[in-house]
Amino acid sequence: MTPHIPWRRRPALAGLAALLAVSTAALSAPAAASATAAPAAEVWTEVGSDRADPLTESQGLASVEVPANSPNRYTGIGTIPAELRLRGWNHVGDPDAHYDGHYIEPYQRDSGTTKMFRVQAPDGGWSEYEHTLSPGEALNNSWVAISPDGQWMLSGEYGTMSRLLVFPTPGVNPSTSPSADLPQAATVHLDRPVRDVQGCDFTGPTTLLCSSDDPEGALFGITKPLLQVDLSAAPSGTADVDGRVTALRQLPLRSACSGAFEVQGLDYDRRSGTLRVIVMSPGFCVLTDSMTYRFTRG
Repeated sequence: MTPHIPWRRRPALAGLAALLAVSTAALSAPAAASATAAPAAEVWTEVGSDRADPLTESQGLASVEVPANSPNRYTGIGTIPAELRLRGWNHVGDPDAHYDGHYIEPYQRDSGTTKMFRVQAPDGGWSEYEHTLSPGEALNNSWVAISPDGQWMLSGEYGTMSRLLVFPTPGVNPSTSPSADLPQAATVHLDRPVRDVQGCDFTGPTTLLCSSDDPEGALFGITKPLLQVDLSAAPSGTADVDGRVTALRQLPLRSACSGAFEVQGLDYDRRSGTLRVIVMSPGFCVLTDSMTYRFTRG
């Protein structure tokens, strides 16, 4: 995708401010959600859902293991601190948390040559790490996924892409510092393109699940797919790796309103084996029946 155009890639939220001011819209019959997925490497079965607040739970989520019994954390347009907005960081993507308690949120702004990763340490303190775009790198910053060993962080570019980016994990990898540019360390080369990926999370050292907001369906035969990416090796930051992409299923598209749904971020909680994916509803129903869907294997 070309550098970020404000709100172009968040159709379900584009008119949220107006909807909050004028709460009228036409309701229609539930939208169709059936599709036939390609043969799956894994089977993920829907087991429940929870309403997703359009202001504070509309972009991404992360399960946090440290401290113990921490609630899931969400991001949305309403979770961006005012001082970050004043500096132009007006979009937050899908976050992730490492098993040691480090929590990372990806940020972008409408112009410039950097993207930012905001890190909360286990002691509660926050720090910011900026990355200067590499030649040809898109400005958008939709998601982060921390490798199970904690040393490497994957990120992706919105649009139709055949790669994922690998960085040393800010705040965890000892080579990183808030006072220095966060460099791209390596690349994951995908065996087939993906479109509009909104979130990824590791389920093992070499396996990721990703949520795609693909509205076209030409790449995998279904729109809005849940994807699995199998890496040829665990990210090391010293060499590129390959990634094999499989579409597992179409994500749920159910609402009292018809129109364009928007698939957002996801999280895999290794403690319970639960996958959660946010899907924002069309039109007026973004306020009423947007959901975080829960899945388990099998």
